[in-house]
Amino acid sequence: MAHSPAAVPPGAPEQGCPIRVEHDRRRRQFTVRLNGCHDRAVLLYEYVGKRIVDLQHTEVPDAYRGRGIAKHLAKAALDFVVEEDLRAHVTCWYIQKFVKENPLPQYVERLQP
Repeated sequence: MAHSPAAVPPGAPEQGCPIRVEHDRRRRQFTVRLNGCHDRAVLLYEYVGKRIVDLQHTEVPDAYRGRGIAKHLAKAALDFVVEEDLRAHVTCWYIQKFVKENPLPQYVERLQP
């Protein structure tokens, strides 16, 4: 049975349902599980200095796009940068867009030029 683009895949976060972001420090990634364990959205980062992280890539499977999942990943990553007193280099175009649309001082002051 095919899903239309507007259909919600089984187990997907639906509007009104909380999206839970998990942080795996060992693998240097933030994830949101979708549809049980099969699908996931991910934000990858790397340490590029002792106190500098590069927020590299955000990926949300096509079937789950447009639901604000990437926004939750970006916020979690930037909150991590603030909480850990780090600086951030932002390679990922989505996170650059997120900061431009949400220019909170605690985020902006942590960005590397």
